[in-house]
Amino acid sequence: MSLFNKGGLRKLISRAALLPVVVAAITVTLPSLSQAQTSLDDMLKPYLEQYRLPAVATAVVKDGKIVSAGAVGERKFGSGIAVTVNDRFHIGSDTKAFTATLAGILVDRGQMQWTTTVGDVFPELAPKMDAGFRSITISQLLAHTSGIPADNAEFIELLAKSTFEEGNLDDLRYWLLEQWMSKPLQSAPGQRFAYSNMGYTVAGAMIERVAKKSWDELIREWIFDPLELKTAGLGSQASPGRIDAALGHGILDDGTIKAFMAGPGDDNPQIIGPAGMANMSVMDFARWAGWNAGEGKRGPALLKPETLKLLHTPVVDMPSAKNPAPGTPSAGKYALGWVIATTDWSPLPLVFHGGSNQKNLAHIWFSPEKDFGMVIVTNISSAKANDALFDIAGKLYKEFSP
Repeated sequence: MSLFNKGGLRKLISRAALLPVVVAAITVTLPSLSQAQTSLDDMLKPYLEQYRLPAVATAVVKDGKIVSAGAVGERKFGSGIAVTVNDRFHIGSDTKAFTATLAGILVDRGQMQWTTTVGDVFPELAPKMDAGFRSITISQLLAHTSGIPADNAEFIELLAKSTFEEGNLDDLRYWLLEQWMSKPLQSAPGQRFAYSNMGYTVAGAMIERVAKKSWDELIREWIFDPLELKTAGLGSQASPGRIDAALGHGILDDGTIKAFMAGPGDDNPQIIGPAGMANMSVMDFARWAGWNAGEGKRGPALLKPETLKLLHTPVVDMPSAKNPAPGTPSAGKYALGWVIATTDWSPLPLVFHGGSNQKNLAHIWFSPEKDFGMVIVTNISSAKANDALFDIAGKLYKEFSP
């Protein structure tokens, strides 16, 4: 079931969060749950059968410390190989917050401003750009208000063509920018919300040009390593030929659950990495949630506290979407790489994002006011899986929020 067969690429990308095939195996020795951390395995087990999940994992973080976690099910459905809290799961569009953080680092360093435009960063291309496209700012790209349309057939066709282009990933993103830059915008920059993975790829290209390094290098050097996210990687969460992580799964037309080994068919093109490409264990994912929830209360000081808070500040109302694809924002307000969401189980709005490459699904939630966060991941993407993750989030919040 290749991405390029039977409309697979179109279906996967139009449905939400994305991601490529870059990496893989990380061999590190990681600890199991400590005595100070409660296991959530018993709470999670009923979800496997009820919601048809190969595996599900979660972790809760308070005041920067993981207080509870759990992982149940199988890395590969029917394999009998159990998942652990240290297994890597794909987090899809939850990667967008990492891209926004990279932009924030450049702003704090004085190398970029939130008002820096695409034309400013690529002056050699500016004369050939559509006038509206040339004026798009980095903050508008990160808030999905650039005027670039939501993923469409033209975008999907370009992704297919990109696989035949030569060069490193930053070269390919520059190529994609060249192919797109003369197209008229759907609306004037700053006016309307449209969830665009193309927009985040352009943002990644801007970051690469300003920092003089590829996005793929920067996310590792500026975020993964300083935060000691030891399991974090890019692209396929498993190694080729190995079941050493929670493999992604799909549901075939006959209802069969199919596992996808690492390879061209388990992820989306690497070129759109800034839109959604990361993978990591639920423990490291929770550390990322806790760092964001602290908004500068503890290190490492990747961003100024006011910059980190800005990333979590609403920019635009999102129109409500009926039956959105798993991992795609459905309602609320969009900030810079984050959604500000209201729920019926939290008295306060929470910072949230969902991510999926249509074979995996990940939700991240946190509250700066309470310095509290929680993450839930599964290695399948479906409406039922999405319902399961929201249900788990409600239970965790009621039990663990301060």
